[in-house]
Amino acid sequence: MKKNSPAESGRKKTEARPVLLKRDLLYIIFNKPYDVLSQFTPDLPGQRTLAQFDLPEDVYPAGRLDKDSEGLLLLTNDGPLIKKLLDPAQGHERTYLVQVEGTPSESALDKLRNGVTISGYTTRPASVELLIAPPEVPERAKPIRMRKAIPTSWLRLTLVEGKNRQVRHMTAAVGHPTLRLIRISIGELNIEGLKEGKWKRVDKEMILRSTK
Repeated sequence: MKKNSPAESGRKKTEARPVLLKRDLLYIIFNKPYDVLSQFTPDLPGQRTLAQFDLPEDVYPAGRLDKDSEGLLLLTNDGPLIKKLLDPAQGHERTYLVQVEGTPSESALDKLRNGVTISGYTTRPASVELLIAPPEVPERAKPIRMRKAIPTSWLRLTLVEGKNRQVRHMTAAVGHPTLRLIRISIGELNIEGLKEGKWKRVDKEMILRSTK
């Protein structure tokens, strides 16, 4: 019986291998509820994580929201894009609704707009608006702490940077601690019409436009 040549044997082995399809790239925005970690595994027993929300496999957060913050979280399995989005040099607008203790004066608002110093770092200029009426947002599962003698107010605040707990540090620095924080948009991406705990797919092109 004739034996196959080494070249023939190698070719047959190659032809027998399964054809691997290119992995689909997914881009998702998720409306993160309060008291949920921006990760899939808990740090401590009993913590709520992204694993509870039926998200597709193999996606990871591109950035984060603190456990006590709510709103837009972007997830993808596009590693190079995650790296780009997390690069501090890639500044892009992030807009938040911020409920604060008290009513900031125009002087306090100007400080937020022009930059405040936090642990030796001065924040970049920001867009800040004191809302005349509270925004239409769902009640939080765990109500905010209220003090009868001190009213609360809402700000719409847009940053082009995202340091750890930056919004909370900024409002505290001007004497108005943050009580509730909701990220409503990143550039063109927003959570309008997306219920808390739900997600939807978006186009990569929209993300790239949002992060220029």
